[in-house]
Amino acid sequence: MAMTSTKNYILDQSVAEKKLRRMALEIMENNPDEKGIILAGIRDSGSVVAKCIQQILSEISSLQIEVIAISLDKKQPREVLLSKKIDFNNKVIIVVDDVANSGRTLLYALKPFLDFQPKKIQTLVLVGRSHNSFPVHPDYVGLSIATTLQEHIYVEVSEDKVLGAYMK
Repeated sequence: MAMTSTKNYILDQSVAEKKLRRMALEIMENNPDEKGIILAGIRDSGSVVAKCIQQILSEISSLQIEVIAISLDKKQPREVLLSKKIDFNNKVIIVVDDVANSGRTLLYALKPFLDFQPKKIQTLVLVGRSHNSFPVHPDYVGLSIATTLQEHIYVEVSEDKVLGAYMK
């Protein structure tokens, strides 16, 4: 007999959309003189969050937004790959992920940009947890939540939408 467990949602789709919209507005406020920004989403869920932010920004601003994907093994993040090789010098880069836990993934995701001289690097997460072990704190957080180390947060996404987030 299979056990069915109901998911303990901390964000549903409509609340997630409001959080994403608020973060997009904050990006505009914090980058008032910029013509364009680069959203670098950490695969897979972070890339979907980045696409959602891009969509909102394109509706509410004239910013030129380029979305790229960052690929890395979150357990053993030795190699960090970008979906596109572009010149990041003097650019504003926002590294996007679904959940920030220790800050480790965000820290390693910054690695490819260190070969350049970006104007600014910021970080954005849909859900921020309070277990930072690394000196990376997200600049934009949709929802901050205190959890135990044993609890995990999962962000559900489809191809271009955030469906919600739940805790297990």
